[in-house]
Amino acid sequence: MSKMKIGITIGDPAGIGPEIVVKSLAKEKIREMGKLYVLGDREVIKAAEKLTGVDLNINLIEDLDQDQYHENEINLIDLNNVELDQLHYGEVQAVGGQAAYEYIKKSIQLALDGKLDAVATAPINKKSLKAAGVDYIGHTEMFADLTGTEDPMTMFQVFDLRVFFLSRHVSLKKACEMVTEARVYAYIKRCIKALARLGVEDGRLAIAALNPHGGEHGLFGTEEDQEITPAINKAKEEGYDVVGPVPADSVFHKGLKGNYDAILSLFHDQGHIATKMVDFERTISLTNNMPFLRTSVDHGTAFDIAGENIADSLSMEEAIRLAVEYAASFTNG
Repeated sequence: MSKMKIGITIGDPAGIGPEIVVKSLAKEKIREMGKLYVLGDREVIKAAEKLTGVDLNINLIEDLDQDQYHENEINLIDLNNVELDQLHYGEVQAVGGQAAYEYIKKSIQLALDGKLDAVATAPINKKSLKAAGVDYIGHTEMFADLTGTEDPMTMFQVFDLRVFFLSRHVSLKKACEMVTEARVYAYIKRCIKALARLGVEDGRLAIAALNPHGGEHGLFGTEEDQEITPAINKAKEEGYDVVGPVPADSVFHKGLKGNYDAILSLFHDQGHIATKMVDFERTISLTNNMPFLRTSVDHGTAFDIAGENIADSLSMEEAIRLAVEYAASFTNG
């Protein structure tokens, strides 16, 4: 099988993105995983190499259709969009937000053209995007709009624990209001389909409970009896392998042990806390229901340590690893 072609965006050049990308590619075991193409700026990459002590040649890629790839070098698609004397590590600035957006936009174009099998992204900064006049609040919104994807499907993975989310960036009150029979039922089907696209056929899905002890049949809340269980029963009748609602204080532990292929978390922090407590650096975000797969580190630009060569590249390495692993089995449909 030919190696998967993975695009790696360096994120906001004023953050730790360039550092963790070059640190990742400095490791032979990472470079051997696939054909890894960095989308960034040559001078930014050179500065990151100097900062981190990485000594790899930069191979400029002008056309992915031509065999220009060099395995033991940094294969760079150079957008040439940063003046280093105008870039300041650790600061919110328009140049960083604009450059980060352009790397992402280019990666999406190449993936939609079939020239990349997946994209792994380094962190961007919302305030820098705003300073640049980029009308998106984050990666997911960019990928959704630029690929024409409605309601992107986010999944977290840490080791073998996979977690989907019924809601994302809304208030806790709003998240609880979104726990309806219709939405839970729809998401059960979406989660099972998302697993199949990743190569996990006939996946077993657990639904986390919303209330303590699963509501104890109305003692601590009624959502389980009135909304969640009916959705689960309906899905079971249609042949879906789904269980729950399983109390949230045990469902993620059981998932980590392999009892389920994935878990549907009912709100943002329920699943985020669970995965990140297992291993913060190895928690990776995947955006699934697009024409191609996208993986991402699940941390920010870390402006407070940018340019100091202390950022850990483990999360970037994991994002690359999962992009390669799932790209081979990922199906569009």
